[in-house]
Amino acid sequence: MGKVQFSKSKFENIQACADDKGIIAAAAMDQRGSLRNTIEKLRGQPISDADLTDFKKRVTKVLTRYSSAILMDPEYGLPALPERAPGTGVLLAYEKTGYDVSVKGRLPDLLPEWSVRRLVEAGANAIKILLYINPFDDEKINTVKLSFIERVGAECEAIQVPLFLEPIAYDDNYDEKSLEFARLKPKYVTRYMEIFSEPRYGVDILKVEIPINVVYLEGSRAFKGGESAYDKKAALEIFQTAAAAAKKPFIYLSAGVDDDVFRENLELAAEAGVPFSGVLCGRATWKEGIPIFAKSGGDALEEWLLDRGVKNIQMLNETLAQGAKPWYDTYGGLDNIELVG
Repeated sequence: MGKVQFSKSKFENIQACADDKGIIAAAAMDQRGSLRNTIEKLRGQPISDADLTDFKKRVTKVLTRYSSAILMDPEYGLPALPERAPGTGVLLAYEKTGYDVSVKGRLPDLLPEWSVRRLVEAGANAIKILLYINPFDDEKINTVKLSFIERVGAECEAIQVPLFLEPIAYDDNYDEKSLEFARLKPKYVTRYMEIFSEPRYGVDILKVEIPINVVYLEGSRAFKGGESAYDKKAALEIFQTAAAAAKKPFIYLSAGVDDDVFRENLELAAEAGVPFSGVLCGRATWKEGIPIFAKSGGDALEEWLLDRGVKNIQMLNETLAQGAKPWYDTYGGLDNIELVG
């Protein structure tokens, strides 16, 4: 492999989000509507924006001591950033939360009062975009989505800041938790990893789903019995096939599963020998603290985080130490990267 030219600015900003071994061990705290709805349901009354920010501050204060970076939203999360541990990188979300259910296709949209430049000025080392994508959907719908990512990628390129893209696979014909979708998911994840590795999209780090639903993996700790979608051999091959499609460094997202389930997924990835470069893990680490915050407030949440939350993230970091590879290994290692600009 010949020397790979890499923007000095992008390189330094990705490194700011990684640990000293080049592993991205990031905490996700950019949930907005879903987090508010969950807290309000548990509390039985509306919460204020300040309540939402307080939750984010507590999680940031405790968990960034064990994370290489924090993913935050600019709407409620900016006041939480000063609470992060020294040396913690910052990713800021650029997309609106959710999507318009009255329009077919789960189309993306950006926060109208923000730009990549403004997010960088607010402290971002990297920009994150979540995109719902069915790679085999109607061509008109996917043209809108692919053009959208091209525009965001170009905006990031102009400012020389990394773009972390989080594609989420779906199919309107199936529940995402169903056995039928579990069988489709490997093909969908593999295809979007291939698509967004193309240079035209300007993606620097792919933040991707686990390519199987481990709940339907025969013999897994998460398997509840009944019909399975894959056995162990097939699952390991799926991990390898999806990883081979990626030409960019990729990290796994937790997608809200329990922490022990997420670790089992990462153990499978490590066993399959895939070169994932870390995680962006949110709810798997801290979601059990939501009822505590809803019922007993911020101090009680912080107490829980210092105990169970820390244990969750420490166990996750132990799993990463066994399987994750430096993000720059995708380019042949640090010695093979030539910084320009």
